[in-house]
Amino acid sequence: MNPSTHQEVTRHLKHDYSLKLSSCGKWLQQGRCPSCEKKELFTNAENPWVIRCGRENNCAYEESVKSLYPEIFEGFNKRHKPTKTNPNATADAYLQMQRGFDIKHITGWYDQGNFFHADADKGTATVRFWLDDKRTIHMERFVEQVTITDPNTGERTKRKAHFKGSHKGMAWAPPGMKINHNDEIMIVEGCLDAIACTLNGFKAVAALSCVNYPEHYIDQHKDKNITWVWALDNDMTGKQAGRRYTKKWIQRMRAEGHNCDAAMIPQGRKKVDWNDRHISGKLNKRLMEEYRYQGAKLIARSASEKAILIYQNTERREFPFDYNNRTYWFKIDLDKLAKATQKEEDKDDGRTEEQIREDALREAGAIAEIANCKAQFLYFQSNKVTDESWYYCRISFPHKGASIKNTFTGSQLSGASEFKKRLLGIAAGGVFTGATGQLNSIVKYGLYNIKTVDTVDFIGYSKEHHTYVYNELAVQEGQMVKLNEEDFFEFDRLSIKSLSGSANLQINPVLEHYKNDWLPQLHTCFGAKGITALAFWFGSLFAEQIREAQKSFPFIEIIGEAGAGKTTLVEFLWKLVGRRDYEGFDPSKSTTAGRARNMSQVSNLPIVLIESDREDSVHARGFDWDELKTAYNGRSVRSRGHKTSGNETYEPPFRGSIVIAQNNQVNASEAILQRICHLHFTKGEHNAKTKALAEALERTPMEQISGFLLLAISKERKILQIVKEKSAEYELALMAFPEIKTVRIAKNHALLMALVDALATVIPLGDEITDETHDCITAIAIERQHAINSDHPIVVEFWEMFDFLDSEHGWLDHSRDPSVIAVSINEFVQRAAEKKQQLPCLVQDLKKHLKTSKARKFIDIKSVNSAIDLNSINNKANTKKCWVFQRER
Repeated sequence: MNPSTHQEVTRHLKHDYSLKLSSCGKWLQQGRCPSCEKKELFTNAENPWVIRCGRENNCAYEESVKSLYPEIFEGFNKRHKPTKTNPNATADAYLQMQRGFDIKHITGWYDQGNFFHADADKGTATVRFWLDDKRTIHMERFVEQVTITDPNTGERTKRKAHFKGSHKGMAWAPPGMKINHNDEIMIVEGCLDAIACTLNGFKAVAALSCVNYPEHYIDQHKDKNITWVWALDNDMTGKQAGRRYTKKWIQRMRAEGHNCDAAMIPQGRKKVDWNDRHISGKLNKRLMEEYRYQGAKLIARSASEKAILIYQNTERREFPFDYNNRTYWFKIDLDKLAKATQKEEDKDDGRTEEQIREDALREAGAIAEIANCKAQFLYFQSNKVTDESWYYCRISFPHKGASIKNTFTGSQLSGASEFKKRLLGIAAGGVFTGATGQLNSIVKYGLYNIKTVDTVDFIGYSKEHHTYVYNELAVQEGQMVKLNEEDFFEFDRLSIKSLSGSANLQINPVLEHYKNDWLPQLHTCFGAKGITALAFWFGSLFAEQIREAQKSFPFIEIIGEAGAGKTTLVEFLWKLVGRRDYEGFDPSKSTTAGRARNMSQVSNLPIVLIESDREDSVHARGFDWDELKTAYNGRSVRSRGHKTSGNETYEPPFRGSIVIAQNNQVNASEAILQRICHLHFTKGEHNAKTKALAEALERTPMEQISGFLLLAISKERKILQIVKEKSAEYELALMAFPEIKTVRIAKNHALLMALVDALATVIPLGDEITDETHDCITAIAIERQHAINSDHPIVVEFWEMFDFLDSEHGWLDHSRDPSVIAVSINEFVQRAAEKKQQLPCLVQDLKKHLKTSKARKFIDIKSVNSAIDLNSINNKANTKKCWVFQRER
């Protein structure tokens, strides 16, 4: 390891894991293992490429320092530039520091080159390997990965290597490597793998890719009785190209009469190649026997041949195994084996002891098919909140049908009958005919040291992981990854997936497809209020982070008469985040449980409540706006009990934002109204031009605008910084207005104004639109304060009717106290009917609104000694149940 790199790595390891130098100076040890928390972590002090836990049987944690500290092993193009005295400086540093090679042993095997592409994100130095004597054909490995964007489709491709000239049928061999008769030559994929094997005493050549059969190189040595050992990468993906091509090339070699074998590195939680084995010190003769054993199993010609290999290697008398995507059970009878061995020895036909034993095993071994498919357990996933867990499994068939991926619970793996039923239910035609004991053996070895994938039960931002998790892609600190072959997202130190399938966001990851021409259309159609709605929608993508900083996130109300364009606006805003043909859900048609589940489906995305203002709806009576009060602070909107004998409850926090889209404004308590920013749209400014532009917005392909979401969250830090700085500034400015008295109103609208400023970093708003929108938000903040100070129209109408009815005969006010009014609602309804007055609404709705009365403040519902209702017998006052209000001063 390079001295400067060694010093930096050692410093990090000592600080992060508390590693201490041993007395002999050869080891860094007594570090705290991140997996088991025991002080058993150690590494080689001179070459600390890999840290390991000393508890091999109980923990076996192992990680390369390249994965732990990638920043130390990057930036070679800038940090190690070539010089006149050393034109290979960048390549040397890369091979030494990133690949762990002692470059004095490979001098002259490579040159330093350069790669540049007009459509690439950058140029890079390369390590160039010549493939022919004339030096006209070469392969070069990039020192830093390059991303190339197709100018026609906008598709991005990550590349690590480049070829000049046709390399079909060719191979790269380390210069000076001598090929002798009866040699064993490994055929690996890359030149770096060939170097790793050669430096560890194994002759190797690079096929340059798994799809290239190096027939020209093989033909050059066809008379030397070479044993060609195919050692391609053991892919962890579902495609498994290395395994597939190993079998293909072995079959071809056998047909051509070559001696051939295979070697395969067993894979753990991360893909490991021959270069990785070199770095970790696990490329030696003892371990090579294990790699050859794994390769031999891969290329076995029959199920019995594979079973014999496993028995000879493990000496287990019975075990499950798979061959050609079928599952078998092997069991041997030792008495039968002894008789078969004696029988084969008696033939005395010149076979070796090993051949005799193999023949005897074939005769004595019992192999039975127990499943017509192969089950491969990929990883463990769980929902810690609900205490549910599953094993994610890939089911493969010997026919050409696609593999099936689905989950098994612990109970479904505990018995043969349950496993059989689940298999039949998820994989068409998949049948398990084995017994529970055989299943136990499959599970025992299939689940050992299985990978664990973190899960979330929603779509959107996970605050615990600082990661945005969507259906097909995830983003962490600006780094975007797509769903892998095993249906989860894998970052450097995080594996995560969403268990939710309710909200389907189809986000176009090709940002070159994104267009901004929708902005002037939106502004022309909906004006500053439309930009305000857009800013709120944009802010919803950061609701969790904003709540963490400000302890709240406001609601927004988009109302207006029918035809004002509310649906067009909301559906377009949904398309900006990849959701097609969706507006929201109607809470008045939902049960309490249904509303709670809708509220929990997404994070850092809007929850849109539509058509909840229908006061004649039977269901509407079951929905109270006060249910949303806790959502303002991100707390749970509903609690439900777990199905356990204990007191456990499930209270998922509210992670999104609330958008209310309906015809009439919300009628609720003052606490709810203070939480709402109100936008009222009308048809007054609609014309033929705005109609055409609105229709253009409706026709805008989602593929052209869904990149808005990615552009926004890629600037997460900058946006949150603007919101933090500007919110406080705008709040003080709003509170300076004499009309605004409520701090919460100022805080909510100040956040909206700050979000407009932040939005300008993602789309080109311009100063004119920004200032116009700020003025609009200031106006709606003042309007909100006035609305809170005023009574609901139904309450105003009630008091007008009360004054009319009561003024004529004094029929309605039962109060003896001149400072209060006491009115019986039933009497009020009766007197109104007698005078042919139309009630403003249903009685039950009237009672709900009267509790919000402000001009004549509601006090209580109680029994009152009536001042106007006397008993006809004794002329004493009757007691009446009345609604009591403070009299207007």
